[in-house]
Amino acid sequence: MSEVKISAETRTEFGKGAARRIRRDNKVPGVLYGHGSDPLHLTFPGHELLLALRTPNVLIALDIDGKSNELAIPKAVQRDPLKGFLEHVDLLLVKRGEKVQVDIPVVAEGELAPGGYLLEHVLDALPVEAEATHIPEQVTVSVEGLEAGASIHAKDITLPNGVSLAVDEDAVVLQVLAAQAEEAPEGEAAEGEEAAEA
Repeated sequence: MSEVKISAETRTEFGKGAARRIRRDNKVPGVLYGHGSDPLHLTFPGHELLLALRTPNVLIALDIDGKSNELAIPKAVQRDPLKGFLEHVDLLLVKRGEKVQVDIPVVAEGELAPGGYLLEHVLDALPVEAEATHIPEQVTVSVEGLEAGASIHAKDITLPNGVSLAVDEDAVVLQVLAAQAEEAPEGEAAEGEEAAEA
């Protein structure tokens, strides 16, 4: 996975008012955690961070105050529920060669068997352990020709070298369901009951 370089500044103002002022300047407040060190409160450029976070588990090379360079991955991202802009981000400090636990998106490919079956994502993301600098962007699973009752477990998914499951290997990731018959609208059902009573 490629690194995305982002410049960050330490911040000394906290609270909702300070966060609002930071966001007004098109910046994002955040915190860098990890390796037993005290949490570091930072301010990030909003647009650059938004673009970087389009990649799940992106590896961010932080230039902090033009002095220290650190590697980090997103731990928690808060977005405005209506407008989608970033409100706050927590980053986890990592080192090259270090293993980290992350969730990677599961992408299904292929067509289910004919019959109007539905594919249910029991897990949208697969918990894995991987080297911080080699986190896969996603795992792809073939569902070609599967019928109702079929399921794909964590152990059935092929992972890249150096990546291991961080979830029970028998955990169901995807399953195929039979399509449900459409229910009659409430009005029609009520009329049918009245007719039966009459």
